[in-house]
Amino acid sequence: MNPTAAILIIGNEILSGRTADSNLNHIARRLADIGITLAECRVVRDREEEIIDAVNTLRAKYTYLFTTGGIGPTHDDITIPSLSKAFGVAVERNIQVEAKLREYYAARTNAANLRMADYPAGARVVWHGEQFAPGCIMENVIVLAGLPRVMHIMLEAALPMLQHGQPTHTRQVDVWAMESQIAESLEAIQNRYPNLDIGSYPYRIEGRAGTALVARGTNAAEVEAAFEAISSMLAEHGAEIRAA
Repeated sequence: MNPTAAILIIGNEILSGRTADSNLNHIARRLADIGITLAECRVVRDREEEIIDAVNTLRAKYTYLFTTGGIGPTHDDITIPSLSKAFGVAVERNIQVEAKLREYYAARTNAANLRMADYPAGARVVWHGEQFAPGCIMENVIVLAGLPRVMHIMLEAALPMLQHGQPTHTRQVDVWAMESQIAESLEAIQNRYPNLDIGSYPYRIEGRAGTALVARGTNAAEVEAAFEAISSMLAEHGAEIRAA
């Protein structure tokens, strides 16, 4: 069994629609690459009680919990103190991180940007070699920034520290066919391969209906066999292949 994971996206800006989240997609793809099964995602406001409740629920349910957002220098960046309360520990200043931040900010150093050197007591700092503050891992909770460029760097530094599983293999074919035309046949293929995720995703291009058919799983041979079954089924239906 592969390790499992959830993502907790923290931030009023996501729920208000002001900011479009791209972190979920990136984390999901990277976890698939290393064999960690992403099973759930939640989005919560910058509210301490909501963060604490979500953290405690998700960290107990999955192998790993990834959080994004709320670790900057402003008043609404409350992920670290909320996480500390979820674990019942104090917030502690990391002297090495503080020194790094003082070197970076120099004359611009102030109490606000030094807050980014605060972590839950017992957390492991995830060093990444960049100028900005590192993320951290508190037991099975990986704490990442919300800004995508920074989050990507933090994530890559954290992934080698986690348990990996079997990578996910994917095969996809796009056809000019309505989803309903092939739904019954596709369900039969899914029943033949219960260990795989077989999905259909409709779209429309210039008024023409199409469907993307995807087979995903950790067993490469099964994925290939299911893809061949899908290809044969499409041929029987006379569906025109758009891309594979």
